[in-house]
Amino acid sequence: MLIRLILLFTIVPLLELSLLLRIGSWLGAGPTLGLVLGTGFVGAWLARREGLRAWSAVQEQLARGQVPGRELLNAVLVLLAGVVLITPGILTDAVGFTLMTRPGRNWVANRIRKRLEASIDSVQIGDETSPGEPGGGRIIEL
Repeated sequence: MLIRLILLFTIVPLLELSLLLRIGSWLGAGPTLGLVLGTGFVGAWLARREGLRAWSAVQEQLARGQVPGRELLNAVLVLLAGVVLITPGILTDAVGFTLMTRPGRNWVANRIRKRLEASIDSVQIGDETSPGEPGGGRIIEL
């Protein structure tokens, strides 16, 4: 996991910088800066709009006495999309705008749910000992 984070925080900015420099050489500095600022403002606006919708859905589920699992994941993905959209760059904007669309969020949410289900299925819980004893009452196999 640490290696993935290191790669994410080093390779993605380098790719973004390379793309922005290439676009800057094609369009010029002014239009490139306008593109970066424009996508940041549009992304912030979309994040606010979609975030309010997602939060309303979470509150509706809670008001009905239901656990808002899907709606909460949707709200987290909108928040992530907003953070990514205000980050300058072309790749991050593509990811952010994809997460701002319902089909994009559904695709990511389904992948997250499948990974969680697979990890839950790989955990075996048994009651060989009581919770107060050493060994804790659970056997976890990963």
